[in-house]
Amino acid sequence: MDKWLFGSVLVQVLLTLAVMVLMGRRRFAAARNKEFPLQAFRTMNLTGANEGVITASRNFDNQFQLPVLYFAAVALTLPAGLAEWPLVLLGWSFVLSRLAHCLVHTGSNNVRLRFSLYLLGAVFLLLYWLRLSVLVLFA
Repeated sequence: MDKWLFGSVLVQVLLTLAVMVLMGRRRFAAARNKEFPLQAFRTMNLTGANEGVITASRNFDNQFQLPVLYFAAVALTLPAGLAEWPLVLLGWSFVLSRLAHCLVHTGSNNVRLRFSLYLLGAVFLLLYWLRLSVLVLFA
């Protein structure tokens, strides 16, 4: 079980790094095309940047919100030897929802779909924490 659970963490880390690369590429392309001044990077004032630059930046920031709670949960699960199929399935469901959210956010940016995916991920994360709490408190 441990390897399956760790695999979901690895995918989340790789997703974060991929978004970082996407963000960098979009920022540098916009600066190269003179869509906003290079000096804007001093304070990260992206006023005037295109939607692609803004959404990639916001999505990168977003990778350090809910996923941090997931990393903490897995960091508690693995050393305690509590990895089990329900947690593995909830973990993978969370990470896949984050991947889908990222694709929508940095792609079509359909706000309703994006919010639904965000909410779905939050529910998977909540269920993970509830299951972990039951395992810890009632074991």
